[in-house]
This record gives sequence, structure tokens and C-alpha cells, in this order.
Amino acid sequence: MKVIHSTDAEFFMDGSEVCRQYIATEKITFGSSTLLPGQTGGTDPGHSEAHEIFFCSRGHVAVYNRDSGKYYELNEGDILLIEEGEPHQISNIGTETAVITWSCAPYA
Repeated sequence: MKVIHSTDAEFFMDGSEVCRQYIATEKITFGSSTLLPGQTGGTDPGHSEAHEIFFCSRGHVAVYNRDSGKYYELNEGDILLIEEGEPHQISNIGTETAVITWSCAPYA
């Protein structure tokens, strides 16, 4: 077992999206994205060999799939499965800070 503290997470920006990657192994990656109301993050091109899960920990977001042109609405407690190679972008459509936790398996 291994404890990873928030201060040890890799911090980076993707557009207006504040991202933290807590862990990445050969089998899985886990992180979080935070957006203020009205903000939209960068477009993730998708992962060619991995499924990704978005869990809406806080707030209200829309996830846009550029290829299909569809939006997926997530409220606190909702999960979205993103299959291999699906490009996606998160927008905070709520009135409070939104937090999405994400995980890919296998790591991609």
C-alpha cells in the first residue's frame, strides 16, 4: 500500500482546468480536475488503449465529445465512462467549484 498526499501530486493546467495527477503506474492512473463556474478545460484527445472514468465529486459539469458532438451532463455523484480514443472536454455549468476525479486503466 502507498499513501499519496495532495502535496505530492503532480500539478498542471489544461486550459482553465486545474489538474492533479496523484499516481500513475503501468496499470492505472488517478487524478482530479477542478474548474470554477463558467470555466472550460482543454480537450483531451482520449486514450488509445484505456477506458477512463470521470466521477463528479462536486458540482455540475458538461463533458463534450468532439467526435460525436454530444454533451454528457454530470451532477455530484455521477460517473461517466469514456471509452478508448474518445476526445473529451469538461465545462463547469454550475454555480460552484466543480471537482472531477478521473482514472484510466490500463495506464495511458
